[in-house]
This record gives sequence, C-alpha cells and structure tokens, in this order.
Amino acid sequence: MTDSHITDSHLQIDNISMTFSLPNGSTIEALKNVSLTLQQGELLSILGPSGCGKTTLLNIIAGFLAPTEGQVILNRHPVTGPDAERGMVFQQGALFEWMNVRKNIAFGPTMKGLPANEINQHVDQLLEIVGLHGFGSKQVYELSGGMQQRVALARCLANDPDVILMDEPLGALDALTREKMQGLILKLWKETGKTIILITHSVEEALLLGKRLLVMAPRPGRIHKQYHLPFADMGADADLRNIKKHKDFAQTREEILSMIWEMEEDIMGRTG
Repeated sequence: MTDSHITDSHLQIDNISMTFSLPNGSTIEALKNVSLTLQQGELLSILGPSGCGKTTLLNIIAGFLAPTEGQVILNRHPVTGPDAERGMVFQQGALFEWMNVRKNIAFGPTMKGLPANEINQHVDQLLEIVGLHGFGSKQVYELSGGMQQRVALARCLANDPDVILMDEPLGALDALTREKMQGLILKLWKETGKTIILITHSVEEALLLGKRLLVMAPRPGRIHKQYHLPFADMGADADLRNIKKHKDFAQTREEILSMIWEMEEDIMGRTG
C-alpha cells in the first residue's frame, strides 16, 4: 500500500486477507478482502457464526497478527504490532493475580514512568468511573467476575488508548451482571469518546453495543451485512430492558438471527 491509500479516517482496515497454513500442508482462508473505515468515537460490534474470522480480524487490528494481504491504518500510520494506542479487553480479564486492583490499573502508566502522584490521581478517577471506589486495595481473587472485568476496563483506560478492542468481554458473566456491564460500556463510550470495537456471539448484545454492527459470513470470513443502529445512543440514557422491548430492536434481532442461522445451516450442509 502506498501513502496515496491513506485517508484522514481514524481507523482504516484496507483489503485485509488472512490465510493460515496447517501442518498437513493445507490452508484455511480465515479472512478475505475485508475493508472498513471508522471515524473517531465510533462504537462497532461484530457478530457472526463460528469460523467467520471475528477474533482473527480483532487480533490483526490489535497488531497480534500480521495479515497475509492488506493492512490496518490508525491515525495515518500502519499498524505493525501491539501498541498502547490500541487497548485490548479479553473475555477473561487477564489481570495480574499477584497485584491488587490499584496496582493492576496503574501498571501501564507506571511502565511509562509517569509521576506517582499523577498515577494515583488517575487511578482514583478510574476506580470511580468503573464503580470500584473503595476496592483499590482488594486482591483480584477477592472480586467477582463482573468486578474483575471492571478492573480490566479501567486498566485499559489507564493507558488512554485511541481504540479499545473487546473480544467477548462479557461472555463469561451471568445475565444480570452482563446487563450491568453492557450499561457501563455504553457509559464509558459516551463519556470518553473512545473508538470501541466489540466482538460478541450474542445478537442482543451486538444490537445494544453497536451503533454500527457488522454481520460476518464464514469460509472465508467477510463482511456480509452492515447496520447503522440507534440503540446504543438510546441505551446510554435509558434502561436497557426498555430498549430490548422496542419494536425495531425485536425486528432487527430476528432478521439477524435468521441470517446467522442460515449461515450455520449452510456450513452444516457443506461439512455433513
């Protein structure tokens, strides 16, 4: 790619393809010709059946994988590896078990060599933002799954990334905790103005947490359909349960469920 392809967009995914080589000499085409442009502050959810390349795409954006073809451009420069400008939140918090909550959140700024008083003030603010005021001295193992994910979010925000990448961040939580965390993600999106890309297997969650929603199709992974939705804006200031009762929410949910079900049936037909 030459500089002429670089636009003024915040995040540009340009014609990404990814092929994995297997030990037996065969290959798997995980992604093919995926292109997407995001502006600063967009909230994007990605949905699709297993094997559609969702996590592969996220790992390429994070810089964990180098694509076979194409490249990712962030803030007008190519992504060539992991960097603090892109923060990752995993399904399991990936926290440091030997550190307490405060030290987990402070880890990034400490590695940058920021002054201790500045770090402490920032950590206090983040603990307040994610609803963990008073829990800074707790050990990670003393926290529930939902509280651990709040720590993971705070630790990600502590590095002040331009883009927050979330790989099934709420998948291991019970239904009630998951709903509370969905509300927190919307609150953080509104208050911080961060660009957020979230992968989920839940159609409802993708609708709630995606102002923009991509449905991906498998074999090879590609963008099948794109939606621009009002529910994230609505949910930032309202009870998420009321949003789920909205007529358009139910209609779009059924449309996407049918779409993914057809893809799954097609896969079973080809592999059965």
